[in-house]
Parts: sequence; C-alpha cells; structure tokens
Amino acid sequence: MRRGALLGIGFALMSFNSLYQYTWNVLAPLLQSGLRAGLIQVETAFTLFTVLSTLSQIAGGYWADVRGPREVGLISSLLSALGFLGGSLSPDLGWFYLFWSMGSVGEGVLYGIASNAAVKWFPERRGLATGLVSMGFGLGASIVNPLLFPFSDFRRPMLYIGIAELLSLPLLVSLVDYPRGRVGGLHPGEVIRTRRWWLLFSSYVLVTTPLVTLSSSLSLMGLPKGELEPLVALFPLLSGVGRPFMGYVSDRIGRVRAALLVSGLMVLGSAFLFLNVLTSTIVVGLFGGSVVSLYFALTADLFGSKYSTYNNALLYAGKAITGVLGGVFFGSLILYGVGYGYSFLILSTSISVVILLLLFRSSE
Repeated sequence: MRRGALLGIGFALMSFNSLYQYTWNVLAPLLQSGLRAGLIQVETAFTLFTVLSTLSQIAGGYWADVRGPREVGLISSLLSALGFLGGSLSPDLGWFYLFWSMGSVGEGVLYGIASNAAVKWFPERRGLATGLVSMGFGLGASIVNPLLFPFSDFRRPMLYIGIAELLSLPLLVSLVDYPRGRVGGLHPGEVIRTRRWWLLFSSYVLVTTPLVTLSSSLSLMGLPKGELEPLVALFPLLSGVGRPFMGYVSDRIGRVRAALLVSGLMVLGSAFLFLNVLTSTIVVGLFGGSVVSLYFALTADLFGSKYSTYNNALLYAGKAITGVLGGVFFGSLILYGVGYGYSFLILSTSISVVILLLLFRSSE
C-alpha cells in the first residue's frame, strides 16, 4: 500500500476518535438530564476518558511497536464502538462510566496507531504528515456536532455513532502497517532517563490544558445557546485545520521553535477568555490542536522512531494529568468564579513556555 493511502486511513481513524473528545460539549448537557447527574459527575466521565485513553496507549503502543498494529488495533476498534453502544443503553451513571471507560481505552490505542503510522512512514516530512492525520481529530467532530444539536437525549446519537464505528473501524485498522527493518531509536527505558524527556513531558501537560478545558467545558461558561452551538461546531474544525499548518511550519523552522510559538499563542488564547470567549476559542482551537502532532513528531526527532508508538504513548499519558486539570479541577474552580479558572489556564501555559525554553537550550 502506498504511503499516501495510509495518511487517508489514519485521517479516517482520527475522525472517529475525535467523537470521544469533541462531541462532549454537546453530549454533556444531555447526559446530565438523561442520567439525572450533576456537573461534577458528568465531568468525571470526561476525566475518565482522558485518563484511560492516555494510559491505555502505553500497553497498546508497546504491542503495536513489537508485534505490529493490526491485532491490538482490532481489539481497540471493538472497544471504541462498545463505548458508544454500551453508553447509549446505560440505565444509570455507573454503567455509563463502565462502558465509556472501555471505549476510552480503545480510542486511546487507535489514536496512537493512527498518528504513529505517519511518524514512522514520513521521517522527511514528519510534521506535515502527522498534522494531516491528526487533522481528522478535529474535522470528524466538526461534521458530527451539528447533527447532534436536534437530539434531546443522548441515547440515540450515541447508538448511531457506535454502529458506525462497529462497521468502519475494524476494516480501517486492518489496513494499517508499520515499516520494518529500517528504523532506529531509543527504547523507552532509555528515553525516560533523559532530562530532555521530562522537560518535553511537563511542557506538554501544561500547554494542552486550555485545549482540553475548552473541549469539555464550553457549555459551563454561561454562554447563551445561540452562541454555544456555533462555537461547539467551530472549535473542533479549527483544531483540525491548524494541525497540518503547524506541522508544515515545524518542518521548516524546527520542532522546538514551533512548539514555543504555539505555547506563546496558548498564553494569549487563555488571556482572551477574560475579554471574549469567541476570540479565545479561535486561538486555542486553531493552534492548540496542533500540540499533540507537534510533540509526537518532536519525540521521534529526539529519540528515533523505532519505538515511537510506545514513547509517544508515555508522552500522551500526560493528558491524564491534563484531563484532571482541565476537567474536574477547572470545573471546580469556576464554581467559585470563572476568573479563577481563566487565571489557572494562563498560569499553566506560561510555565510551559519557560520549560520549552529550557528544552530549546538543551537541544542546541
């Protein structure tokens, strides 16, 4: 199969993956009413997704790097579909947590497989290729979200998504493979003993906090429905479009410089929340979405691509921390006042800039 076809397959996988994160602003209010749950209870489900979808990539990434992506990908595709199918039938919050957690595990492994196929197959244009695949993580939900607005309950839309995933994901992942015999790189056991790794990890955790926050909490910011619905559709679209653009920029100016640029823009986007939520959504969506693909490519640049799925899974595990910060913690802060939450986002992204400057100096 040609490398270009793998980009298309990866894009399609990412489009389905996006529905776990970027439909949440639409589904969360429906879950509150349908399951008779409170704000923090529903945000806990989103935090479960971020934690489990990231941690599952570690075991899944090792399996994919050592034995190839197809076996673990098939199991993960079935779990991802089960998350929506089981969630749609859940009689109470406990059952929803169970099925959503299972689906989150599957989504996480598929995310790692799709993105690292680009990392491994396109070493000469790693930023652009990873960005093109990752673009699906925004565009998929931007298409689906407007279709969800007419529903007054969560059960039917989740059922439809689950059926679509069951019919599509196993076929797509069966077509993915990794290059063999011509790649090198450091084993994760070596990687995590380096200073550069921990600088990369900590900066990633902090800079992604605004993106995760707006993915889950736009509906908590007191916006009228007429403003919220366009933003919910616009946010994942911008997140998708920005990924190949910043990937291309990173191929030209260097990955660390591009990451510094994005981190600075995340500080600006977080500050705009005090002035205008629409402007903040545009900045955070357009540039924040590129963070994951940039950091995945940077990990392979620094440590090689042989174990990139595993190494990037360890990096992506930082999203478990981000999920707590941008989900439950942010939701708790804004119960006392939105200014507290906005200030927290500015602080986290500012610290990320400082950490990246240290990484830049250590990479010269």
